[in-house]
Amino acid sequence: MESLTPNRPRLLLPTSAILFFLVVTALVVIPARALAENICDPTAYGAKADGTTKDTRALQQAIDACAAKGGTVRLASGTFLIGPLTLPSHTTLDIEPGAVLLGSQDKADYPEVTEFREAAVQPLIGATNAEDITITGGGVIDGAGQPWWQVVRDAKAAHNLKAVVAAKRPRLLVFDHCRHIHIDNVTIRNSASWQVVPYYSDDVTITNTRIYAPADSPNTDGIDPFSSRHVTISHDIIDTGDDNVAIKSGQPNSPGPDDPSTDITVTDCNFLHGHGMSIGSEVSGGVRRVHAARIHFQGTDNGVRVKSNRDRGNDISDLDFRDLTMEDVKIPILISEYYPKIPKHDTAQPVTRFTPHFHDISITNLKATGAETAGFIVGLPESPISSITLTNVYISSQTGMTVGDATVTAHDFTVTPQSGPPFTMLENAKIVNVATAN
Repeated sequence: MESLTPNRPRLLLPTSAILFFLVVTALVVIPARALAENICDPTAYGAKADGTTKDTRALQQAIDACAAKGGTVRLASGTFLIGPLTLPSHTTLDIEPGAVLLGSQDKADYPEVTEFREAAVQPLIGATNAEDITITGGGVIDGAGQPWWQVVRDAKAAHNLKAVVAAKRPRLLVFDHCRHIHIDNVTIRNSASWQVVPYYSDDVTITNTRIYAPADSPNTDGIDPFSSRHVTISHDIIDTGDDNVAIKSGQPNSPGPDDPSTDITVTDCNFLHGHGMSIGSEVSGGVRRVHAARIHFQGTDNGVRVKSNRDRGNDISDLDFRDLTMEDVKIPILISEYYPKIPKHDTAQPVTRFTPHFHDISITNLKATGAETAGFIVGLPESPISSITLTNVYISSQTGMTVGDATVTAHDFTVTPQSGPPFTMLENAKIVNVATAN
């Protein structure tokens, strides 16, 4: 069969010409690829990464230069000692497994600022009115908060609450009015105060991340979404000295206005030391549409914790907690419109814009063993907790559960205390048992 392709003369290139063509192509392609990635190395800006030289200026220069071009600031190895850094829009911070960002313990490095409408000091890493920020890489951000913790411990030991309040401490990561924030596969630890705070921010994901602080470190909350929306927290390990997660939305006696926190999802996490999966106590703007599922609690002070008070509340609703396992959690369920303590008796007070209103809360498939107290579900006389449903909830504990100013609908809800009654019913308390259909 004849070929369908007409015969054409073949062009034979010498070997030297072929090699020349390949070299020229490589010289063109490689710089273009490097330019596309635009990797910024802080050591090229003077960073020493020796753990003793302050690298703040070099890091900030690398961050600013890379953000202007669009690229990645890569910390390959070493310990970068820093004071506060600011992340602009379109920043990717790639902290490799051999690298540590270490916060300075020199308090003079943290200037006073206004943060969350109150006097504070600048956080170690902050972003304001920024978008498209990624922190990743497998490395470590360490706040080195020990000196600040000791000040608070000493003040508390002396019962000097004014000194506790006056002890301004830098938070670790603060995203203020930001959007499209992604934190993945880093270790965040030892903040002087709250560790990761999206404040009035939208579209935030914190995944595959480890957040640590000693169990006795004061106010080292793991993740605190504050008046933020569309926040996803998943596949994280959080082991801290305060709330593992605390969803907030407005300070006590806030002058307002305060936006609510909405559309928050917390899934597939492990909570160790800490105060649990919390909402509040500062919720002057309200909290709505929270979904928390497949969380394992081990040794936390609390499990599900929804807390407020007459000076810091609002509408708290559409909360869905499900598929939770708890081992040696002191109080598996704590839902209270009193903070920090529940009184033995109280009378109704006038309803104000700060009055908390808890409703439409469901807890499904919860199993807790080794608890001290099964829990508390206690509302205010002027604002009883309504529409709370517990389904397939089993708690074994030393003592039972207290219910007051609340109506609980129960589908297969069992409390097994070692001593005392399973339930202590205070004023205006009701548990409605609904038979489960076969």
